[in-house]
Amino acid sequence: MSTRAKGQTSASGPAVDPALIERLADRLGEALRGARATGSAVIASVTARLDGAVDPTEVILASRRVGDRWFVIENVDREEAAVATLGCAQALQATGKQRFDELAARWRDLASQAVADPPLGPPGSGLGAFGGFAFAADGGASPRWQGFAPGSMTVPELSLARRGEETWITVNASVCADDLAQELLTRVAARLSELRRARLPLLDPAPAGAYSVRSPIPPSHYEEAVRRAVERIRAGELEKVVLAREVEVDAPVAHDPAAILGVLRAAYPSCFVYAVGTGEAAFIGASPELLVRREGQRASTVSLAGSTRRSADPSVDQRFGEQLLNSAKDRVENEIVARRIMRALAPHSVWVTAAPEPVVVKVANIQHLAAPIRAQLAAPLSAIDLAGILHPTPAVGGEPDDVCQRLIPALEGFDRGWYAGPLGWTDSTGDGEFCVALRCALLRGRHAWCYAGCGIVADSDPAAELIETDIKFGAMLPLLSG
Repeated sequence: MSTRAKGQTSASGPAVDPALIERLADRLGEALRGARATGSAVIASVTARLDGAVDPTEVILASRRVGDRWFVIENVDREEAAVATLGCAQALQATGKQRFDELAARWRDLASQAVADPPLGPPGSGLGAFGGFAFAADGGASPRWQGFAPGSMTVPELSLARRGEETWITVNASVCADDLAQELLTRVAARLSELRRARLPLLDPAPAGAYSVRSPIPPSHYEEAVRRAVERIRAGELEKVVLAREVEVDAPVAHDPAAILGVLRAAYPSCFVYAVGTGEAAFIGASPELLVRREGQRASTVSLAGSTRRSADPSVDQRFGEQLLNSAKDRVENEIVARRIMRALAPHSVWVTAAPEPVVVKVANIQHLAAPIRAQLAAPLSAIDLAGILHPTPAVGGEPDDVCQRLIPALEGFDRGWYAGPLGWTDSTGDGEFCVALRCALLRGRHAWCYAGCGIVADSDPAAELIETDIKFGAMLPLLSG
């Protein structure tokens, strides 16, 4: 009986150069010698370019085994950039306030001992770790978030990275002192033989049965939470806080993350369309927000705060954007975020610069104020290090952070899990990219939980903020509720 996930096709997979296996055999022998010398597992890794047009997401979603961990992140407008991974050669997990530091250090040690090709292809190719972090240091403790540790980066068995017309494949194996190289090679060859190419399935527009959509915490509770936050802001206790809502959806059939991904990447080409699957659950979304991109000694990020709706009428849509750009309330919200990001990066940088004025960024259902920020790093900090330095920005947390970290769970009343946490990848050099996990949902069989939040400042109106969360729910909720 096949171990592929139910419903996947058996179309032939991408052609993998046989020389890849030959090179891996050499690497496995070298890694085995290293593992026996040190007593620790050593990663053996090889990378090669694939011939022809290959869609990483389609291959990975079609090739999943039942219970596999998998990861996808795409940004279509950036030269069709995509990274997708399958399986787990080694899992790195951590919890608590030091989870970023701990995982960054463990990844450096693992990558430095690995027997691997240098990064050869597009960003995300080669030996890498892929995953994400909960919003809070101990986030994801509730049962629905089982399988999503507060900090979790996975070295996959296989990864595919695309930029433009090039797609590269990386094969990894974790080698322990008592392993046999031939057994490892056979296992890898079997995994490669199971690779399939199939288009993402279509979302069923009218499945039989009824949907149930509900807010576990009434909308009136959210408005009251906003009022209480505004009172504290006006009293001088804080400048800004982000408050979120959750909506639960029960469907007549299990939610299909592959079909949802297909819709998201078509509808939100300028966003980071992402998913992390654990076998039993999937965390999926389309985020407009970059947390950090590290390329050598350069770091890039963005202050994304302040939002308004879209309109099908171009003139009305333009007017909404102009109103957003001239909104004192939204500009203050954006400035708070930019100021904190620059303050966080300054001790680690030769220089930090931000755009003098924010611009309006439009995605399918919403418009945002965005101010790009760049830095020249003074020290060799990795992408994970930088994510820990910046998270949470006031775009998803608040200012000051210590006050808001206590206030947010008290006012929201639920476990954010990975909502509003960093999600992305890093390679063996420390380069990488993390987005902020927004416009998202956690899928577990027929059940789903959607998340959306708004930045609250002194001039925030509770009713208007509630409406803004409804706009943000528009990215995911229609795909889950029929």
